[in-house]
Amino acid sequence: MQAKPVSPPSRLVIATRASRLALWQAEHVRGRLAQLYPQCEVSLLEMTTRGDQILDRTLSKVGGKGLFVKELETALLDGRADLAVHSLKDVPVDLTLPFALTAVMQREDPRDALVSGQVDDLAKLPAGAVVGTSSLRREAQIRASYPHLEVKPLRGNLDTRLGKLDRGEYAAIILAAAGLQRLGLASRIRAYLSPEQSLPSAGQGALGIEVMAERADLRQWLAPLECAESSLCTLAERTVSAELGGSCQVPLAAYAQLRDGVLNLRGLVAQPDGKTVIRAQASGAPEQAQALGRQVAAQLLDQGAREILAALLPGHPASSPPGQGPAAG
Repeated sequence: MQAKPVSPPSRLVIATRASRLALWQAEHVRGRLAQLYPQCEVSLLEMTTRGDQILDRTLSKVGGKGLFVKELETALLDGRADLAVHSLKDVPVDLTLPFALTAVMQREDPRDALVSGQVDDLAKLPAGAVVGTSSLRREAQIRASYPHLEVKPLRGNLDTRLGKLDRGEYAAIILAAAGLQRLGLASRIRAYLSPEQSLPSAGQGALGIEVMAERADLRQWLAPLECAESSLCTLAERTVSAELGGSCQVPLAAYAQLRDGVLNLRGLVAQPDGKTVIRAQASGAPEQAQALGRQVAAQLLDQGAREILAALLPGHPASSPPGQGPAAG
């Protein structure tokens, strides 16, 4: 039965990180809401998260991507904000009540991008050249394909990372293409890395909107922002991540594409040093997005991901023998 229509909102507050990219994303959502509800006053609540504050260690060592959403969730809990806008790749896959991911917007470019003042191909860098990345997923794939390079951590917002490159601290850095494009910095991209070169993170390039699960009114108001194709693709990807533990401590990638009515899903798990890279893929009907995610995760586990998880996440359910892993849900 369809939910009873609710009156248009008169005021909405969006919780957002205070970085330039996060503010662009929040402003993008504010603009869409202004088109939908011209009489509604939409304001931004800018916040600094622990993920923004801790810049001297990699995410895998300080608590993972959830550090970018906790403060925003607190604002939802205490009523200071109605919704929070996130880069979907930063939203933990184990999001549970009282919170809900209510809309996934149309995805932008999901690829990784090479930014460098020296080369347009990592293969052209000399042995020992330093490449910066904040992601174990990217690091493992770089190490696997370019063992002659040195990979070092790169933290900070987009402008900070570009500044470190420009000061010569790195020969090249790898960033999400979508972030550069959104801020008008596409000219900094020397090369786009294909999914074969660097399989993207689950949800990369998409924006997710989080609300309190009990807010049925918000679900109705935000429903027009949902992109069905992006939602299905990212659901498949996030299911792979959820089945495998969804941790920043594991080099894990998942990427889905919908073509000619068929959902194609690829997944990857690797050792951080890149010496072992395990890949799997599956295709099926779009409405089977979650089932495809579980199928790809099971393939990865059977092919050796279980051993990698056991080494990196001792005691995690996904590293258990078949039949003893996490319940499907």
